[in-house]
Amino acid sequence: MQQTYSLPPEAVTNYQRDGAVVLRGVLNPEQLAQLERGIEHNLSHLSPLALVASQPDDPGRFVEDFCTWQTNPDYAAILRHSCLPAVSAALMQSQTVRIYHDHLLVKEPGTRQPTPWHQDQPYYNVQGRQNVSYWIPVDPVPLESTLRFVAGSHAGTWYMPRTFRDHQAKWFPEGSLAELPPIDQQPEHHRQLAWALQPGDAVAFHMLTLHASGGVGATQRRRVFSARYLGDDMRHAVRPWRTSPPFNGLSERLPDGAELADDLFPLVLSRGASAAESSTA
Repeated sequence: MQQTYSLPPEAVTNYQRDGAVVLRGVLNPEQLAQLERGIEHNLSHLSPLALVASQPDDPGRFVEDFCTWQTNPDYAAILRHSCLPAVSAALMQSQTVRIYHDHLLVKEPGTRQPTPWHQDQPYYNVQGRQNVSYWIPVDPVPLESTLRFVAGSHAGTWYMPRTFRDHQAKWFPEGSLAELPPIDQQPEHHRQLAWALQPGDAVAFHMLTLHASGGVGATQRRRVFSARYLGDDMRHAVRPWRTSPPFNGLSERLPDGAELADDLFPLVLSRGASAAESSTA
């Protein structure tokens, strides 16, 4: 049985207009404890996809990991049985909701490494408009360390994805996508959204919404779980390069443009399916 959540009436409108919205108290204390257990388990059992995204001389450490929910029961419970699938359906205006993947982001105390402005979808192997990502901290996040968004930047333009540390184009060829505008230098042209967060809060954002964040203070630990979901119109986009994250072997099972009906991406909500199908998918 999935947890219910009273979605504020303006949330869907704000999400569709701005590409990002804050959701207060989306996880209850029991789920927060479960998610924290899952994060600590993940940190002590990093997958082959894990990486350190901070520079070697950084006094802190920025650790990321991807796609571990199938071997982490606490992550699986949040992805399947929290309110996130139902909230996703409402925000995406979708009849169906599939799990796409999970993403761990931990900045240990004193980490200076910022997360530069970027969109997520150009790194991925999916196309379509009905999608949502959640950024869910289990530690308090002050305004200076939170995720920032450019309102409305999900409208359509795809920007060149680059590596965070050395800004290399490892995905789309140079010149094939637009380059990022000078967001921080032109605040009058790029309205930013940002919210201080408490454990249990989340921000929901579109995979094309430009976002960035700063480092963390000397005594601040910032453990964040990201949950990503796909809606009705999302399709497989076969790439000739290694996507981030990669899904090895998927292109041999699903052709370009196919619905993402694969065991990697289980259906967790379908308004056209029986209750049993939706709850056990």
